[in-house]
Amino acid sequence: MTRKGLATIVFVASVVVFLFAGIAASRGWEPFSTWYYCFVWWPYIFAVESLPAMRGGESDLYDTPRDWLLLLPLSVTLWLFFELLNFRLGNWRYVGLPPDAALRWIGYCLSYATVLPALFATARLLDVFGLFRDASVPPLKDARMLHLPLAFTGAAFLILPMALPRFFFPLVWGALVFLLEPWVHGNGGRSLLADWERGDARRLLLLLTAGLICGGLWELWNAQAGAKWMYDIPFVGDWKIFEMPVPGFLGFPVFALECYVAANAFLLLRERVADWTAVRRRWFWTVLAVAAVVFDAFVLAGVDRYTVLSFQ
Repeated sequence: MTRKGLATIVFVASVVVFLFAGIAASRGWEPFSTWYYCFVWWPYIFAVESLPAMRGGESDLYDTPRDWLLLLPLSVTLWLFFELLNFRLGNWRYVGLPPDAALRWIGYCLSYATVLPALFATARLLDVFGLFRDASVPPLKDARMLHLPLAFTGAAFLILPMALPRFFFPLVWGALVFLLEPWVHGNGGRSLLADWERGDARRLLLLLTAGLICGGLWELWNAQAGAKWMYDIPFVGDWKIFEMPVPGFLGFPVFALECYVAANAFLLLRERVADWTAVRRRWFWTVLAVAAVVFDAFVLAGVDRYTVLSFQ
């Protein structure tokens, strides 16, 4: 079967599952009602990955499936980093979750695994359709002079919300951009600073737009799900679209940048480790994988204890 033919089949199947999930959830059928969020996000991701392939364009799912699969556990761990921060921030709570712990943890992982694939597939689809094709900014002469100020800013963006969460909680949604981008740029990775040095603003705008689109879909589909999250955000909590206070939508574009920079930092690390000896590589990835699993399990247990407000 050709690449285009496979992508077409996956696209059609994804649309069918998406539509059926909507009908089933509206009628209260389980598991579609409780897990509506997962039943629409995964078809969306496969459909959006398939559209560029159907047009002969690039698609991580079809061109580099191993790298695409690697995004899934990376997405889970990255989002759990923000769940960890939320133990202190207290900005969202989960309601209506299944009482069975194993089922609940599977649901967490399936939901969190959608974050990076959804953002990157959406940005790539916008790219295929030529959005922001000629976007440019005045080139930056030497981005290295920004490395130290950006790193200090990133550290402040993490420390201040932990110290005074009521006033500085929004800063966590830009912290990783400032912390990791200098390292990625300084070591030759795919970098937003490198784009700026070339005067190229397209990737930045594509990511910001993808973040806003995905943010709207996250909130839309969450509001219709039986198991969902609700927000408790200081000062602006009463002005909402779906469950999200209106100013909170400004965080989604920045979050997309954060995800892009974090993923690139991991890919750059993988490139560096590839030059090591086989034994050293094997030990490194084993230790990292075990550490990630321990971290994920620790935070998931914390989510059950501190973030879940009610069970079914």
